Formats: sequence, structure tokens, C-alpha cells
Amino acid sequence: MVLAAGGGTRFEGPGHKLLAPFRGRPLVAWALAAASGAGLDEVAVVVGSVDLRDVIPPTVTVIANDRWASGQASSLQAAVTWARGRQHDAVVVGLGDQPLVPSSAWAAVAATDSPIAVATFAGQRRPPVRLARAVWPLLPEEGDEGARVLMAGRPDLVGEVACVGQPADIDSEEDLTTWS
Repeated sequence: MVLAAGGGTRFEGPGHKLLAPFRGRPLVAWALAAASGAGLDEVAVVVGSVDLRDVIPPTVTVIANDRWASGQASSLQAAVTWARGRQHDAVVVGLGDQPLVPSSAWAAVAATDSPIAVATFAGQRRPPVRLARAVWPLLPEEGDEGARVLMAGRPDLVGEVACVGQPADIDSEEDLTTWS
């Protein structure tokens, strides 16, 4: 599950940050490709603030989040609602603005059986995060927080998965230039 519904308000460049060119492709295309290359059962993307249809591969399911402006929790809820309807036992959630997280990180997190499994890059917890069905009711329903708040409140449920890659978020034009 790639979360790509936010407004990208810290990005001051022309257009939406997820469509900004990054190493020859739109920024969000990198996260979609990494998730698609991880060997997961299905790949879906939660969209909201910007039309991404032209960059979403036909093999990726699109989930519309009409409540995207209320914060990341609404996107996460849209993701688990979709997954529940598809009878999935877990979701692996990553962010559309993290273009340098490789497929191997997605696959490594997905391969665990911890209720919550989080990728670590050089010891830092970052998405992707695997969330087992049992923890979905514990996820925030409102606000701009995702699984991080659940991991902080229930460390007993969390397993870490060491991964290679670069988990940098691209939030600004400066970030885009730095990582390009």
C-alpha cells in the first residue's frame, strides 16, 4: 500500500511534489515500482489531493481518499478498509514520497510475522511498515499520524527489520535537489 494522498504543502515547486521529476520519472513512480517489485499479493495506492492516473501502472489498484485533507490517518484507514474487503491478513504501507526505498525493503518487511514490522535503515525506523490484521483496530482514525503513534504506544507489538536503502522523504524542492 503506497500512501500518496497528501497535499505536499511543504513543496514549493511548480505542481505537486509527487509528480515532480526525480531521476527521470515522477517522484511517486519510484515508490510504486518498488512496491510492485516486492512480490506482494497486490499493490494499491491511496490517492487524494492530486490526479496520479497517468503515472499509476495498470497493475496497481487505486483507492480514493476523499478525506485526504484530514491527515494521514484517513489514508491509512482507507487502506485497511480496502485490505479487509480483499480478505488480506496484513498490509505493508509505504510512502509515495520515499523514492529510494528499494523493493527488497518492502519484501523483507512483508516476510515477517510480527504484528507490526517496521523497516530500519542504519538503525532508524522508517516505512515501509507491515501491519497485521489484528492491529488494524488500534490504528488512529483521525489526524495526521499513521502507524508511528501505534508503535510508540505498543512497543511490545513491534519487530524491526534491518533494510538497505535510503528512506529520505522528499518534502521540499531542496530535498528533491539533494537526492536527485
